[in-house]
Amino acid sequence: MKIAITRPVSANINQCELTHITRQPIDLERARRQHAQYEQTLQSLGVEIHRLPALDDQPDAVFVEDVALVLDECAILTNPGAVSRRPEVDSVADALRSYRETFFLQAPGTLDGGDVLRVEDTLFVGLSDRSNQVAVDQLEHILHSINLKFGSKYHCRAVQVSGCLHLKSAVTQIDDELLLVNPDWIQEEDFPNLRLIRVDPTEPYAANALRIGDTVIYPSAYTKTKARLLEAGIQVVTLEADELAKAEGALTCCSLLLDDRKPPPTHQAEM
Repeated sequence: MKIAITRPVSANINQCELTHITRQPIDLERARRQHAQYEQTLQSLGVEIHRLPALDDQPDAVFVEDVALVLDECAILTNPGAVSRRPEVDSVADALRSYRETFFLQAPGTLDGGDVLRVEDTLFVGLSDRSNQVAVDQLEHILHSINLKFGSKYHCRAVQVSGCLHLKSAVTQIDDELLLVNPDWIQEEDFPNLRLIRVDPTEPYAANALRIGDTVIYPSAYTKTKARLLEAGIQVVTLEADELAKAEGALTCCSLLLDDRKPPPTHQAEM
């Protein structure tokens, strides 16, 4: 069974961190309705929702993806690049301990989960305003331990990100060997042996899509890029997500996805 860990929209989301976009008023009730529809869509695709308590004193807390990276064998709690987001980590760690052995990245390493794109055994890690090489080095050390323990073959590939908040603002996976990309924000050659679909140039934020099995959940605003996905044979379900986009968030940010198929963890570790 696939599980999505989510968290309600903070009452103070209008105080969210912003880096690359201009602040606009966020309609809180509309944002909450859109987030509820997001959860309902996940459930319709067979995903069980594990909803964490609201953190109204943490404006960005709905974007749970940024504080953890979940693999089949473990969960790695990040040290978010925005200092204001670091208090979110403990509650997410508590939730993940029910499913995974946990590890923690440490300062001066900083990493947002939105900067990590997993494709099979490769973890593409964006070097961005929020994530640095020190965190990549720590992540590689953890993955080495996991590989030895479980016979896995994980490895990191650091890639440069510019012009947007996170790597997954610029590229997401929409099929086994197919990525949706904005080539203005990443270098396409950093993703060898993978097929790419470019977003429509008039829709720069259209590269963030959430794949659930054979279906891609996609923002309804990006109609031109959606046409490209349909032309490629991708099964698409659209959602309104424009209010959370004002908080520099996107569909992948709003959940931590994992398969509930591993035994309970035996201990936790820090790096």
